[in-house]
Parts: sequence; structure tokens; C-alpha cells
Amino acid sequence: MAADPVSARRFLAVDTATEACSAALWIDGDIREHFDVAGREHTQKLMPQVAALMADAGIAFAQLDGIACGIGPGSFAGVRIGVGYVKGLALALDLPVVGISSLAMLALRGMREPGASQVLAAIDARMNEVYVGVYRAAGEGVAALAPLQVCAPSAVQVPSGRYLAVGSGWATYGETLRRIDGVELVAAQGDALPHAADALQLAVPMFAAGQTISADALVPLYLRDKVALNLEEQAALRR
Repeated sequence: MAADPVSARRFLAVDTATEACSAALWIDGDIREHFDVAGREHTQKLMPQVAALMADAGIAFAQLDGIACGIGPGSFAGVRIGVGYVKGLALALDLPVVGISSLAMLALRGMREPGASQVLAAIDARMNEVYVGVYRAAGEGVAALAPLQVCAPSAVQVPSGRYLAVGSGWATYGETLRRIDGVELVAAQGDALPHAADALQLAVPMFAAGQTISADALVPLYLRDKVALNLEEQAALRR
């Protein structure tokens, strides 16, 4: 059942699922963002980043109408940091929440490139795997063309078509990914990272439609349960 619609006035979004750390505000249609490549310093950077963003905009937390959160897939630790922060803040403020996929954020940013009507987003999942999402333009947002995947780069399967390639998976496994059957690339942007500003653009229509959840219901989108290779698997990979 849909929740009550939320007027599109003031929304906060955060994303820490990859090496990027970003926070963004939507204020009556205007988007402001603080973005940083944090490496593994999300815990140290996120709260000061949000505080600076709110102060620059002259907005108090009590004035927010909802919070959007990047839920992954990405780094297990990074995803947990963002989700944990949003859950705590939304519970304290009794605010509705929207979770947005990191792959969808990448796709939306890619759609702004000239001639990019379809995007193949891939994030390096470590352990010789990639997280993959396939999207087309849909109004001001994106629509998935296939279920999200986590698999070896050589096992990726997507609908045939012409795509813009974005995300760290292309920087790490581009040579293999370029051989996916039926895929023609417009270009590849291996340095593309998710942005909280794009999470907002995807989330605001969901707030307006009442497609929100409670803070308690917000969970990470891991796509897989395994965090790291065991010792035998590491030795096999080195061989």
C-alpha cells in the first residue's frame, strides 16, 4: 500500500555505497550537492558533509520532508554507513524514506550524455565480479531493462542494443565487458561514480507519489551475501 504523498519541498539524500561520498538537498526544485571521493573515510566525512550542506542552505533538519538513501550495490561497509545514518536520522525526525540503487544513479547521470538513451552500468564488486544494471531513459528518470546482476564479467547477459557504459566495473573489467554478445558501446566512462543529487532526482517523484517506506524498512541492496574470498579461494585466484 502506498504511503501518503509528500509535497516536493525539502529533501535530503546521501550516498556512500562506493568510494564516493555525497550529500544533496532538494529545496523547492533546486538541487545542491556536496561530493567527495572518500576512499574508506565515509564515516569521518559523511556527517560533516551533511552538516555543511544544511548550513550552507540555511535549512534545519526539522524542516526536511523526507530522506533518500543510496542503498547499493557497492562496498558492503560503505552501504551500511549510509543506510545506518539515514535510518537513525529518519527515525529521530519521523520522516519517510526512499531507497535508490547506485546503478540507477549512475544510469541517470549517463543519460545526460548526448545520444545516450540506454546505459549499461557496472560497479566493481571485487572478487572478480561486477554489479550490473541495464537502463533506458524514462521521462525524467530511468527504467530497468533487466534484473540487476552480480556475476563474473564474462557471464554478464544484457539485452542487445547500443549503450553508454558507466561505472568502475568498466575501468577494471572493460576488456571483458566489451565482448558481451549483442552490445555496441557509444562510449565508456570507467571513472563515473554515483551522486546523491541523482538519487534526489529519482526519489522526488516517488515521494510525490507516496512510494516511500519507513526508516525501519530501509535495508541495503547487497545483491550477494559474501563479503570476501576465503584463503583457499584467494590462493586459487593467485594461481
